[in-house]
Amino acid sequence: MKKTFLTLAAAATLATGAPLMVSAQTSAVTNAILNQRTGLLDKARVDIDKAIVNEKTSGKAKTWFTRGQIYEGMLESPIYGKQLQPGEGVQKAYESYSKTIELDTKDGEFGKQAVPRLDGLYGRAFNDAVNSYNAKDYDKAIGSYKLASQIKPQDTTAVLYSAYAYEAKQDFAGAKANYNQLLGMNYKSAAVYNRLLQIARQQNDNAEASKVLQQALAAYPNNKNFMLEDLNASLAGGKGEDAIAKINKTIAADPTNSNLYAVRGSLYDTQKKTDLAVADYRKAVELDPKNFDAQFNLGVYNYNKAADAYTKASKMDLKTYQVSGRKLEAEGKKYFEAAIPYFERALELQPNDRNTLTSLKKIYFRLGRTADSERLQARMDALDKK
Repeated sequence: MKKTFLTLAAAATLATGAPLMVSAQTSAVTNAILNQRTGLLDKARVDIDKAIVNEKTSGKAKTWFTRGQIYEGMLESPIYGKQLQPGEGVQKAYESYSKTIELDTKDGEFGKQAVPRLDGLYGRAFNDAVNSYNAKDYDKAIGSYKLASQIKPQDTTAVLYSAYAYEAKQDFAGAKANYNQLLGMNYKSAAVYNRLLQIARQQNDNAEASKVLQQALAAYPNNKNFMLEDLNASLAGGKGEDAIAKINKTIAADPTNSNLYAVRGSLYDTQKKTDLAVADYRKAVELDPKNFDAQFNLGVYNYNKAADAYTKASKMDLKTYQVSGRKLEAEGKKYFEAAIPYFERALELQPNDRNTLTSLKKIYFRLGRTADSERLQARMDALDKK
């Protein structure tokens, strides 16, 4: 009888062995839930971290959902939150809820609860990124921005701010990748093209700058900044006629921009189209009396007209001079007098500009204003001593 009893006891143990083992394996999840409910999140964390590596519980949506709740709870706790590394809580919660949905789908018991919780993590990740950025820890900021992007792949804000963080750490390749990612997401912003253009310039990559500029113009054909950039590129390349066509288009888009008229006037000057140049300089001054270039160039125009008249008079023989020389000199004097207000205004705008000082000094001298001429010479001598 004793031997039979032992055999039956052994059989009973064998029969109940599997359920006891499963109970031991699922107890980690149960303990985690109990500790979470009683506020012992540190213990709950230990239990759930064991459960996710156990082959019997790691494939269950409940396990991962519980893990997400625990880490999210730690994030909200002023006590347990200190036990987490920066960004760790959001990362672990994100992994957990994502795994929950993967295992349970968005319509399952735990999956449908995980969806709104996952969305709610976006703000946490973004705030972590902002805090890291403000602390100048750009690598951590980028990591958190990327996590925010993973949580909401369709969102462009985190991608944009990630680009800013890359720029802050002088990682232009990373910044360009993010800006281009935004363009690929159909993000509508001229600022993105501006940043790509500036990065290309910082890297002295003229080919890339030209490529970006053309893309920008294709997307924003009437953007004044891009039109000006394109105009400057033509000017730098010595493409005068091309530049005139572009500046005409830019003026049509921005008709009150004084600088555009001043630039076009300079282009006409180089083409010996003096009347058109003077008309543009006058329009530039009309729009903005503080436009130094236009004021100076109008002074130069009148100075040159005066100089031409005096030069012609000086080359005349006595007989010709007696007939028309004095008339030419009077004309020259009139042009010198006309140049003075433009040069004086230019000098007010840029008091140390040597070209203006020299030109005005010569005019004063030629018109007999010796004291004014000497005054300007003294200013120039003082500048030389600095």
